[in-house]
Amino acid sequence: MQPWHLLVYALSSWVNREQQLAIEYLKTENSILREKVGKKRILLNDNERRRLAVKEKQLGRKLLSELGAIFTPDTILRWHRELIARKWDYSSEKKQVGRPRVRQEIVELILRFAKENPTWGADRIQGALSNVGFHITDTTVRNVLKANGIEPAPDRPASISWETFLRAHWETIFVVDFTTVEVWTKTGLTTFYVMVVMELKSRKVEIAGITTNPNKQWVTQVGRDLTGSDGFLENATHLILDRDTCFQPLRSFLKEQTEIEPVLLPPKSPNMNAYLERFMKSLKSECLNKMIFFGQHSLERALKEYVAHYHSERNHQGLDNQLIEPGEHVGCVAGKIECRERLGGLLKYYYRDTE
Repeated sequence: MQPWHLLVYALSSWVNREQQLAIEYLKTENSILREKVGKKRILLNDNERRRLAVKEKQLGRKLLSELGAIFTPDTILRWHRELIARKWDYSSEKKQVGRPRVRQEIVELILRFAKENPTWGADRIQGALSNVGFHITDTTVRNVLKANGIEPAPDRPASISWETFLRAHWETIFVVDFTTVEVWTKTGLTTFYVMVVMELKSRKVEIAGITTNPNKQWVTQVGRDLTGSDGFLENATHLILDRDTCFQPLRSFLKEQTEIEPVLLPPKSPNMNAYLERFMKSLKSECLNKMIFFGQHSLERALKEYVAHYHSERNHQGLDNQLIEPGEHVGCVAGKIECRERLGGLLKYYYRDTE
């Protein structure tokens, strides 16, 4: 045997050994991965399946079986059959049979109308939809309501939302609440209770009374003053108030002596009296928390000045940044700009002096 024959044989044996070691490593790695995966299905896309099929064709079925690959020849054949079936599948091009689905926009409108108007039945909702350009049957409306767990109108709860209630009585609805102020008196630091009433539509407020003891007699008398001739509640039909026991005499007085209906807030729900709560916050942050009061008279004076400022000199974001009671000089572009101060400069208002 020629020497170069021995060299070629040794080299081929070395290469074959390297390849065998690589194959053994890959088989071991494959076995470990299969143990990790277990019975979980590995999802491949079409490109990955194509690459494996090409390699399987080169190896042949027998060798591929010996390798113990994750994807067997039968799996690759199944991929091939599915690809052929997909090629000849024209079901997506067929015309859909049956009634088309109700558009999501219409479904949302049906649910909105039903929730905002608990007394509306399917016919009423159908009519409202036709008013905005959607023409469907009342049966479709009933099916949508049923699919979304909404009962027919006779069985649907007729309670209205708080927002709907406020809008329905906006012209004649008022709110009332208490706030407390600590005042220095002859007996020391004393808590004064300040009752405030607000007309929701205009945001006008009235300091109904100030006392250290809001008992039954005092609260009832305040109620008489508010509901009497030219009283702040003269035109009211509803008065919102919380469940504070101090308001119990007022509630009894309204029910027995007036036609004003007291509306109780749910327990621990200050957000449902948001307009008056916001006034209380402004009153405290802009006035009460920045002053020390000596006697009831000083407190009354500060409240009077703040209410006057609140009505005619303070812009309100809830009213499009306008004044509640604007004066004749508001909006003037001629005249010297002057500043009106209240409470020693705590409250300031700028206007043009047209005189």
